[in-house]
Amino acid sequence: MSTATQSHSTLSHLDWLEAESIHILREVAGQCANPAMLFSGGKDSIVMLRLAEKAFRPGRFPFPLLHVDTGHNYSEVIDFRDARACELNERLIVRSVEDSMRRGTVVLKSADESRNKHQSVTLLEAIEEFGFDACIGGARRDEEKARAKERLFSFRDGFGQWDPKNQRPELWDLYNARVHKGENIRVFPISNWTELDVWQYIESEKLQLPSIYFAHTRPVVRKGGLLQPVTEITPVKPGDVIEDVLVRFRTVGDITCTAPVESDAATVAAIIVETATTTVTERGATRLDDQTSEASMEQRKKEGYF
Repeated sequence: MSTATQSHSTLSHLDWLEAESIHILREVAGQCANPAMLFSGGKDSIVMLRLAEKAFRPGRFPFPLLHVDTGHNYSEVIDFRDARACELNERLIVRSVEDSMRRGTVVLKSADESRNKHQSVTLLEAIEEFGFDACIGGARRDEEKARAKERLFSFRDGFGQWDPKNQRPELWDLYNARVHKGENIRVFPISNWTELDVWQYIESEKLQLPSIYFAHTRPVVRKGGLLQPVTEITPVKPGDVIEDVLVRFRTVGDITCTAPVESDAATVAAIIVETATTTVTERGATRLDDQTSEASMEQRKKEGYF
């Protein structure tokens, strides 16, 4: 067996996934004039940063980092976001749903309505403000059935809308990022990864994470089979029973719609074991807003959501 064949055969599945993702990132840099990478401080976007480092270091990233903040995110994640961007010395652009509310482009039905679904408005405003022709995000096909319909390079029209029936073929890993003025491409370099792949990569690369991904005790209320954290933004309501439960977060986002799961996993290795044996999907176990048809992912994506 030749040396080349031996080297080829010893690549792990993570090596293959990493290579594909780096190839996609370099395609974006080569084809797009003004891309941006979405970075929230969550685990998937942390993996994306490491992939960007491998794709472009020792140079600077050929795109800024962009976060659409609802104003209701966990402080541990926001603090991590800012520290990581500073550590990498990369430009971080933050645009807030609260800014859109002040402009009147986002109007809540009530003061306690979740802002999560309104992120699409703020994102589209940021795309227009900076003239981004591509936005790179950490969505994965295994998260939700609507995301499984996405191409790796997902075309959005001049209104930022997604039509799952109007997407470009991607034969032989050839991607077409060509757009007219006002149109843009959403790019998903880790679309083919699973939640388990992400955690195994985090372990392999020894990546740092916000503390809420690991087991900690938190006051929660049980609602619809999920755990809603008790916070200033999600206060106790009449009839609620508060419990102090050992939990961790599988995914992080707006406080109003992101639920933790019961867990004693305090290390990445323990989380990998839990992830490998769970029978409940990541969003199914943690997303309070996915429980209603109004908040269906496919409809939100058609309206411009990432």
